[in-house]
Amino acid sequence: MCLGVPGKVVTVEGDFADVDFGGVRRKVSLLLYPEVGEGDYVLVHVGFVIQRLEEHEALETLELFAEIEKRYEESTDEER
Repeated sequence: MCLGVPGKVVTVEGDFADVDFGGVRRKVSLLLYPEVGEGDYVLVHVGFVIQRLEEHEALETLELFAEIEKRYEESTDEER
């Protein structure tokens, strides 16, 4: 299964962007989506921006990830 992770573009330098993933920043490639700019929300997969997201879409997805994490942490070993 592949998973794209939403993040917010902090800076753009040439073909790369620094993207914030909830406090963790990573340098990702813009080669597949060069029109991305600072402040945009993007979907990143294996180090490449694969889609620009509307802010509400990104925030909704991040909320869902947080809910999944919370429920996992609340579950017992038997439930996992």
